[in-house]
Amino acid sequence: MGEKINISDLNKQLAEMDVKSLEGVTIEGDIELEIETGAGGAGPLFAYYFGEEVAKVAVQLVNMAKAFGYPVESLLQPVAVAQAISPAPPELAAAAAAVPAFKIPDTLASTKFSVGTDKTWKTQIQEVQLGATKAEGGSRGKVIKIGGEKAMPFFFDAAMPNRPVVTIDVFDMPIGMAKAVKMHYEDVMNDPADWAKKAVKEFKADMVTAHLISTDPLIKDTSAKEAVKVVEDVLQAVDVPIVIGGSGNPEKDVEVLSKACEVAQGERALIASASLNLDWEAIGKACVATDNVCLAWTQLEINSQKELNRKLIKVAGVPRESIVMDPTTAALAYGMDFAYTNMERIRLAGLKGDEELNFPMSSGTTNAWGVREAWMINSPNKNDSPWGDRMLRGPIWEILTGFSLAMAGVDIFMMMNPISVAYLQEITQSLMGLVKAETPDTTNWISMEV
Repeated sequence: MGEKINISDLNKQLAEMDVKSLEGVTIEGDIELEIETGAGGAGPLFAYYFGEEVAKVAVQLVNMAKAFGYPVESLLQPVAVAQAISPAPPELAAAAAAVPAFKIPDTLASTKFSVGTDKTWKTQIQEVQLGATKAEGGSRGKVIKIGGEKAMPFFFDAAMPNRPVVTIDVFDMPIGMAKAVKMHYEDVMNDPADWAKKAVKEFKADMVTAHLISTDPLIKDTSAKEAVKVVEDVLQAVDVPIVIGGSGNPEKDVEVLSKACEVAQGERALIASASLNLDWEAIGKACVATDNVCLAWTQLEINSQKELNRKLIKVAGVPRESIVMDPTTAALAYGMDFAYTNMERIRLAGLKGDEELNFPMSSGTTNAWGVREAWMINSPNKNDSPWGDRMLRGPIWEILTGFSLAMAGVDIFMMMNPISVAYLQEITQSLMGLVKAETPDTTNWISMEV
């Protein structure tokens, strides 16, 4: 639970400390320190935010000292700050003050460093546009381009022409979710359109994914005609490019996704997905007929990915600029090393000239929430060490899963937790040297359990 310390409380604590230099002095203002404690006590978030508030108090104290005429500037010199943090004996302080400022040796300063490049990376990854504006036959307010790389991500060999993007999952019915995810969507789970709006406007998603899971014969068996009304609603609710997913049922998905293609005619929506265990040809041809993009999904097998891509191009007639790959994401500690290796091999092969593999990649990063370490309160093993606060552990699991695969070449991340989304966007864009606009304030998104 939260604990608040007001300035009046701080005055009392200083009085109890019997600080003679502050005798008779009271501190006034409206600063309030709010302390959050998590499972297991004060955590790193508490330490960070408490430090931030203490710094604010320090500024007030410095200003007060200035008002009294004290030369506070002398205290802000590096040596003075170091002494304040860890006071040194007078003789050592004098010796430290006499040490000249550090200077880079001339021989080192004049040395030039260069980063080598891989000469085998001769083939550019296919660039794919998602979304279409009114002028292009769609209704999106903006489009997103992915792919186009000439090197592995964030390498010096070549600049990344397009940044990685995030699409937040939206479902056509309420589903079971980890507490750390559900708390952000409880107010919109009964309305996919409102869910999509919140994902874009509040959580700054680049795209949204409409999952038509109610069509599964084992869930609600919603008809394709009825299910695609959700797609229409989402297209009306947001102006970003969208992804459309089925239920995962290989028989029903062909009908549902083909109907979804018709509803999204000309929108260049990403249709998820064509795979070797369903009628990939029908889905591929539906994408071609309606100018949508086909997501080619395989299960952690590079040769299967080559086969599916080849069939989509040569048999279904899907243009190269309308294919995105999903080689399957295995979450952190549950096969992510295998997923990473597979994706890295695919990207390296594409850069080296394999035209059956030089396409952008998508990651179902939400798979991170399927592992028990991401959502369970604690280990079921009584002899295990504490796992820490799951309200932080879950998002961290999703962030690390996504970022690890970003290093393998993933271009689109399907995610759920808004904290994870914000951090992944910040990390990847900072590595590209971009200043991210409209970074959401995640302060109120964090809830810690006691």
